[in-house]
Amino acid sequence: MKNFSPEWQWPCPAERKIILYPDMETVILKNIMLPDAVHADIVVAGGVIAKVIEKRGGQAGGGLSGMQADGSCCPAEGYDVSLEGAWQMDCSGKMAVPGFVNMHTHAAMSLMRGMEEDVLFHRWLDRIWAIESKVDADFVYWGTRAACLEMLRTGTTTFNDHYWHAPAAFRAASEMGLRPVESYVFLDRYDPDEAERQKEQCMRQYEESLSWGGNGLFTVGIHSVYSVGEKTMLWAADFARRHGLKLHIHLSETQKEVNDCIREHGLTPVEYLDRLGILGPDLIAAHTLWLSDHDVELLGSHRVNCVHNINSNLKLASGYRFRYNELRDAGANVCIGTDGCASSNNLDILEALKTAAMVQKAWRGDPSAMPLGELLEIATVNGAKALGLNTGLIREGMDADILIVDTENTFFLSGGSPLANLIYSAHSDCIVTVMCRGRIVMEDRKVAGEKDTLEGARRVLPRI
Repeated sequence: MKNFSPEWQWPCPAERKIILYPDMETVILKNIMLPDAVHADIVVAGGVIAKVIEKRGGQAGGGLSGMQADGSCCPAEGYDVSLEGAWQMDCSGKMAVPGFVNMHTHAAMSLMRGMEEDVLFHRWLDRIWAIESKVDADFVYWGTRAACLEMLRTGTTTFNDHYWHAPAAFRAASEMGLRPVESYVFLDRYDPDEAERQKEQCMRQYEESLSWGGNGLFTVGIHSVYSVGEKTMLWAADFARRHGLKLHIHLSETQKEVNDCIREHGLTPVEYLDRLGILGPDLIAAHTLWLSDHDVELLGSHRVNCVHNINSNLKLASGYRFRYNELRDAGANVCIGTDGCASSNNLDILEALKTAAMVQKAWRGDPSAMPLGELLEIATVNGAKALGLNTGLIREGMDADILIVDTENTFFLSGGSPLANLIYSAHSDCIVTVMCRGRIVMEDRKVAGEKDTLEGARRVLPRI
């Protein structure tokens, strides 16, 4: 077996290509701790977790436990893995965690953080829209590259993007080694001519996305019930349904949105979407903060994917009483997102998890609210389920999206739960190496192309 030693191949700025690591048939993460404190050897082959060999009752001596006489191991069903010539990483003092799935963000807004501070939501939104009128595809490309650099450093391997110029964002993210989910977002402001133009753009971008292969997903986005006409929403939902695409919308984010919808339609935003036939298991509803009991019942019965964006909601004073227990119990699939950096100011899922749990415990007066196991799920496997992806768990046969966390520091210096220490004590800089679909995209906190990314982002900043 070979020792793991990356061969860095830095990109040519003119081509904007990034080759992070040579293709590796098999990688072995040796003696790594799982979130339940059990140690294991994890065999990754062909981008998939082929084998998890647990070492209960102490470490196995010599080589890999579970190894066959011919140098192979007993892999997940359907995988024939030889360990001969495999790369191996000594992960003593490290913990493996599934890669995070950021279920709602606006990636290129990474270049807008701090621009509109201390402003009420709807005034903030008008100002952001004015800034975004200056945004072009090149700005989105570099803004998304900068966002991906930050997401890698904070453990996100998949992100559900709700922004403009999807092809440019996809190119940026795929070059950086993440798994992007990119939307065409409808925002017609009730203008019929604009609606027709956006429909044509959506169809063109969908056709272009067919060449993306397995490197990313294309979805349809609707900005909100207050910014998109009913006929456009119906067309977008039908287009998504006919093409097997997910539908991504801001929903019930503020009390004003709910009150305005009731005044105009006699229904809450959730009830309005139900009347239009838009609710369903392929709908990703960001925020879902201001909900009646009937709203919760509808979201649960339709198995809607509800995305909690706690930091953005707190910072814009949209609210904090996210009805996690009720949505979960009703049957909704609850996930977590950071929102964009213009409102939450960073893309750190660990920070969002800690804040979400503490706010739940506080407003409910219940320290058992949003318990640890469920907390990890809303950042990993629940998001994967919402997007139809084979990831989110350290389990044989799953895509190898793995975070390697350094536990040799004061944050983990206890006999308590390693997962509790990660979420409540540590910071994202404890994440030292990131694997996405079996490829190492960050190692020892180093990300290929960082200098090029920062220089490109600085070049486009003056445009806004």
